[in-house]
Amino acid sequence: MKKTEIVANTERLVTPIIEENHFELVDVEYVKEGSNWYLRVYADKEGGINIDDCVLISRALEAKLDEEDFIEDAYILEVSSPGLGRPLKKDKDFERNLGKPVELKRYKAYDNRKEFEGILTGYTEDTVTFSCEGEEITFDRKDLAMIRQAIEF
Repeated sequence: MKKTEIVANTERLVTPIIEENHFELVDVEYVKEGSNWYLRVYADKEGGINIDDCVLISRALEAKLDEEDFIEDAYILEVSSPGLGRPLKKDKDFERNLGKPVELKRYKAYDNRKEFEGILTGYTEDTVTFSCEGEEITFDRKDLAMIRQAIEF
């Protein structure tokens, strides 16, 4: 089974658990690190997710994964908060961060730079617009290696 199918099936199984408990599903990923496969579920809620929330999701999801048994490889299931430096991926991530500072990294340089910081002012399915040094800049999402909320200390 392909990684994308594993992620889609996991999302299908975890979504009812997430919704029943009034959490938000941020992301699911299936990645190999070293010799281990990891199935990671990132969840959040208003005020932040805690360890008990992660345990609740993990136990309920483990039962469903064991029942359906669609992952051939041995893997480690991790359920956690997405953390402060999480990338913006879904429209609701962009909506939540409108008017806030963001960091962007491009695959290729634009105006001799690959990294930018500014205020997220808009987005579409294909683009991201932000204000940087008094200038409005719009990039295609496909050209961005990463975009996340800027962490200010």
